[in-house]
Amino acid sequence: MKIGIDILGGDFAPDANVSGAILAKNELPSDATIVLFGDKDLILGRLLALGGNLENFEIVHAPEVITMHDHPTRALPQKPNSSIAIGFDYLASGQIDAFASTGNTGAMLVGAIYKINAISGVIRPCITSILPCINNTQSIILDVGANADCKSDVLYQFAILGSLYSQNVYGVEKPRVALLSIGEEESKGNLVTVATHKLLAQSDDVNFVGNVEGRDLFTGKADVIVCDGYTGNIVLKQAEGMYSLIKKRGLNDEYFDRFNYENYGGTPVLGVKGNVIIGHGISNDIAVKNMIKHSYEVAKSGLSLKINKAFN
Repeated sequence: MKIGIDILGGDFAPDANVSGAILAKNELPSDATIVLFGDKDLILGRLLALGGNLENFEIVHAPEVITMHDHPTRALPQKPNSSIAIGFDYLASGQIDAFASTGNTGAMLVGAIYKINAISGVIRPCITSILPCINNTQSIILDVGANADCKSDVLYQFAILGSLYSQNVYGVEKPRVALLSIGEEESKGNLVTVATHKLLAQSDDVNFVGNVEGRDLFTGKADVIVCDGYTGNIVLKQAEGMYSLIKKRGLNDEYFDRFNYENYGGTPVLGVKGNVIIGHGISNDIAVKNMIKHSYEVAKSGLSLKINKAFN
């Protein structure tokens, strides 16, 4: 199992990414190989400086950097020797089993869709986030930013994608799927939400449990919560903001500590023909470590193959 990591992407690259790779290597099973994409001399220097064993990693020379300011759709063709572009080339050719980056999110999404390609039948790939629940479980919410505007058939597919993710990666046998709305009644919400509720209520593809409201997000009422990317991104950023406020107030609480993004590292792009993991741009070494470990779990589960089977 080979997990590729973009060493040059993210606010704290390359040190956070190299350090995270070293930490991940110490915790991953013996069948896992971590492949580092970036400037070879830079990577070698940082590995030695941070106490890493050169024999534990494979290095692929990719000297160009796609920055956070580069335009997502133009960056890949304009910088073919970048760590992201070459990482996708390796994933597309089967030389690695997963590719992860904390770099330019837009470029990662473009690469996932146009270099790896969407699974046949999937209208729009999406990304997810984890919501820690008060009952010591967690919920998956999707989409959280890839698709700001969605029609009912797209939201319906998100329900299937989220259910497969929950089942195959997190081990939930029969995930409860809910639709985020402004009321529990099936008639509540905007036109898209009401139409999506009808589709899900008539479906045998998922275990639909109805609508949930914003106050239910962290109660564990559902294992998968479906919404458009505009709404989901607001929910995600609100949760991150609340965690920051709690820390600034000097409050320590075991439950709220689970809101720390470092615990989750990254999220897969669901609905593409490969395992692509996107991490937070401000990731430190702990977050990068957990992103690499989650990449291994996603690849090991065969998630993309199982999604392909479900849609075809």
